[in-house]
Amino acid sequence: MQPASPITFGWDGVRAGFVRTLPVALGVAAYGLVYGVLARQAGLSLGEGLGLSGLVFAGASQFVALDLWVHPLPVSALVLTTLAVNLRHVLMGATLRPWFGGLTPLQAYGSMFFLVDEGWALTLTELNAGGSRASFLLGTGLALYAAWVGSTGLGMTAGALLGDPARLGMDFAFTAMFLALLAGMWRGKSDLLPWLAAGAVALLVEHFAPGKWHIVAGGLAGGVTGALRHGR
Repeated sequence: MQPASPITFGWDGVRAGFVRTLPVALGVAAYGLVYGVLARQAGLSLGEGLGLSGLVFAGASQFVALDLWVHPLPVSALVLTTLAVNLRHVLMGATLRPWFGGLTPLQAYGSMFFLVDEGWALTLTELNAGGSRASFLLGTGLALYAAWVGSTGLGMTAGALLGDPARLGMDFAFTAMFLALLAGMWRGKSDLLPWLAAGAVALLVEHFAPGKWHIVAGGLAGGVTGALRHGR
């Protein structure tokens, strides 16, 4: 899809993205608390937990990394697993190319640091609806970044009081958030086939292949199916 009007990058877009994302940021904070509690239980210090959330800023891969967090650290396994989980960002970034291709490197790549699933979904919906403010993504990222890093710290410091996150149902926050975002991106029956292809391939790869490669496989399957369908 091509932009319907000239692309802009300014504070009005940042503000719009930030405000639009605030309800979603509450959900992110919920599973950020869960991450903080689990990071504390895994033996990470407050500085290490905040450092990971602030520098990596990728919830799914951070949760996966906790499963591998032993001493000495298995660096190769951590790098490869994180790569597998985050390869989907290549596909997500490609969908934003029509709007970000004309930006300066600082604008484009500075915004891409804040590219996460929730912000991407909201931004793509906004731009596909005719929006022209590319800085919308930066606004979503700032809201989500503050929620994620702040809740990580809160979870690590108050983890002893929260106890087991599953007891409070907080472990479902991650899944619930993505179901809500998925429903918001539904455009009609034309989306059904790519979504089914993505789901089927992801489940198949998860069953037969180790690691998190089903995330990448499902994204590729859905993207290729959508491209072929659009090409007709």
